[in-house]
Amino acid sequence: MPEQNAPTRVVVVGDALIDVLRDSEASREFAGGAALNVAVGLAVLGLPTTLIAMVGDDADGAVIREFLEKYGVQLIATTGPLGSSRAVSDRTDGEPRYFFNPAAKARRIEFGAAERAALESAELVVVSCFPFDDTAQTEAFAACVSDPERRLFIDPNPRAGMLHDGPRFVRSFEALAARSLLVKVGDEDADLLYDSTLEQLRLRLVASGAHTVLATAGRLGASVSFADKGQISVPIAMLDGPIIDTMGAGDATLAASVCTIVHDGVPQDAASWQSLLADAMLTAAATCRHEGALLRRP
Repeated sequence: MPEQNAPTRVVVVGDALIDVLRDSEASREFAGGAALNVAVGLAVLGLPTTLIAMVGDDADGAVIREFLEKYGVQLIATTGPLGSSRAVSDRTDGEPRYFFNPAAKARRIEFGAAERAALESAELVVVSCFPFDDTAQTEAFAACVSDPERRLFIDPNPRAGMLHDGPRFVRSFEALAARSLLVKVGDEDADLLYDSTLEQLRLRLVASGAHTVLATAGRLGASVSFADKGQISVPIAMLDGPIIDTMGAGDATLAASVCTIVHDGVPQDAASWQSLLADAMLTAAATCRHEGALLRRP
């Protein structure tokens, strides 16, 4: 892990899209996607960040590029042949329903010279909402990341509307998770990919070789589990003001955790992990008190 004052570039790989939030009163659009949210969150927290993602050469792509430029995130883009991805979160009936356009369903990242160079030189690599059910893409990505045990963070972040082969996604994700520095999963991942509880998924990942598993359980807080069977848990953070939007909570949690590890190194004791989780929960709580998924600090 780099020294505390050394500039550390983090490379994030995954999705970038336009999030459309629709309710009974209005429809609003934001640059989003889990990987984009993490990349921008890291930049907000002061880390030099590169995002590798598919972005179309269209009006939506221009919005995404402008947003990333605003926050100082470097973009290495695969041009989407069907344009930029869009995700509609329809909340007119209360519980959000998600819909994805054809570009999102056919998302693809090409790992050419620029992508390989960025990944090979990165101190830390974060992959979120990646198409692990595409074997060729998964193998191409894995080939670019040497020493994953030292520098790879994984958040599977599957989306039902973009998932083509659940069993294949699970196999590829777990194979890489077992070789990673840290794996983050949430209760929605457990339900969609495994039809199980988050606790069952946590135990499965640890048993399959994952060294450190960060599990987020919404209002129940977060925990970190280790290969030696230890576990540390913290509750959600309580802040003033109502919760407006929970969409970016998991991404904010991951970004804050990565930032702590960049500055302080991987925690070596229970107190340090407790501090990391508590800070991540504060960041998630602040983010939830604003519309959209832009990371906020309390």
